[in-house]
Amino acid sequence: MRRSPSRQPTSPGRDRRLAAELFGRRGETVAAWFLRLKGYRILARRFRTPAGEIDLVASRFGTLVFVEVKARRTGAPEDAWIAVNARRVTAAADFYLARHPRLAGSDLRYDVIFLAPMTWPRHVVNAFDAA
Repeated sequence: MRRSPSRQPTSPGRDRRLAAELFGRRGETVAAWFLRLKGYRILARRFRTPAGEIDLVASRFGTLVFVEVKARRTGAPEDAWIAVNARRVTAAADFYLARHPRLAGSDLRYDVIFLAPMTWPRHVVNAFDAA
């Protein structure tokens, strides 16, 4: 007799992916609070589009900010710079603007927040251009 899918033993790969997912969510929460303390208003978290996901969408002084969050368990936070896919973030931002046409006239900016243990979050303002 076959076991129920809910009773299947977990694999180590699945456990690692789940742990990475939870670590990423915690990093996004820390980044959201960091931005709130700097006076930003969080409009969306984990906005999913066919082009990809936007970690945070925030606004401040009429500027719409799309934020990519990179959290690392070890190493310098700048080591994560290679993993920032600007093309994916800008394509996902276009989907966000299509879903929220009232924001289309806002100034746009793309930021990155790097997180690493025992360091302050590093906020790179206007990290890349949409062009």
